[in-house]
Amino acid sequence: MSTFLNSYSLLSVNLIKEKTIQETGFIKVKEGKIFEIGAMDHYQNTENLQEIRFSSDLYAAPGFIDIHIHGLNGADTMDASEESLKTMAATLPQEGTTSYLATTITQERSVIEAALRTVNNYLKIEKNDSIGSELLGIHLEGPFISPKRAGAQPLEHIVNPDIQLFESWQVESGNQIKVVTMAPEQPNGIEFVHHLTKNKVITSIGHSDAVYDEMLEAMEAGAEHVTHFYNGMRGSHHREPGVVGAGLAHDDLLVEMIADGIHVHPAVVKATYLAKGADRILLITDSMRAKWLEDGEYELGGQKVEVANNTALLENGTLAGSVLKMNEALRNMKKFTGCTLVEAVRMASSTPAKRLNVWERKGSIEVGKDADIVIMNQNCEVKMTFCKGQLVYKGE
Repeated sequence: MSTFLNSYSLLSVNLIKEKTIQETGFIKVKEGKIFEIGAMDHYQNTENLQEIRFSSDLYAAPGFIDIHIHGLNGADTMDASEESLKTMAATLPQEGTTSYLATTITQERSVIEAALRTVNNYLKIEKNDSIGSELLGIHLEGPFISPKRAGAQPLEHIVNPDIQLFESWQVESGNQIKVVTMAPEQPNGIEFVHHLTKNKVITSIGHSDAVYDEMLEAMEAGAEHVTHFYNGMRGSHHREPGVVGAGLAHDDLLVEMIADGIHVHPAVVKATYLAKGADRILLITDSMRAKWLEDGEYELGGQKVEVANNTALLENGTLAGSVLKMNEALRNMKKFTGCTLVEAVRMASSTPAKRLNVWERKGSIEVGKDADIVIMNQNCEVKMTFCKGQLVYKGE
């Protein structure tokens, strides 16, 4: 659903700020932006705005930003279809996600290129009239990864890091590739990291068999991010820290986490939270097209995936993305780690907004920012979602 509300006030709702909760507050929205916030005691409707009043047990959070999502509701980035991107944009607000990076998978070149071109075309059209979650660009996951840590990425399409190929893809995408998941230990890997860094593209280490020294070299070249931490990478040994040990030991590395309790054991999620904190963890879903649909047989990167009991598996038993919803990730994070609601929101909103350099307009409830607002209860159940001021989802 989409209801065009141009200017309005949200009243008597608890505002989740970056570090605190302002109880019983208000938010005024004008032309898609937040133009005033405060305590209800100071509220005055001098502008004669439409008013939406909430019960005292509801919270207003900044919209969530999913920087690693392949698809949902039957749609996938690799469909190379504007219809699929529209489906993603329309469905994501149901879980409180108001911005995302369309994520690719290792595939043959022509298939990746078609997906990149589609995002570029979609953004040209959607800039002016998009309704729903905002597409902030592309997360290129593969094909520059390690065959040893392929996970659910098709082995036959993996290639060595290639600057020329990447540059041709960046042109196809209209410069929309914001994050690249790659393995720095592969031939030309470090040179490739240098190139991404120089061109202000985030290097995320993932599907990598790098040893600790190779991780240090990659960080020196500018790598600053780790893709779905623990999954598809060399684990940590006390004498060879590997990718995981480097991720835990170095503050410079931000780590993505799939907090579904399946990809990473809850105790390990908690240990990671204690090591990294809410400013160094980004909650992601890494979800595939089966999310929001029934259990059954689906497809990811041209491979058959069986989905049952919230778990997506390839035929050989490998985990193949997730069906996790972002609001569930927040709820799980609170349950697994004992973190506060404010911290859980930070891992889904502020931290990714800062990472993607959109902090000046997204990631927190502040005057002047986009009115990307999620109304939810303490259990992270989404009641309403506003994207750039438009009410695009209203629950029961």
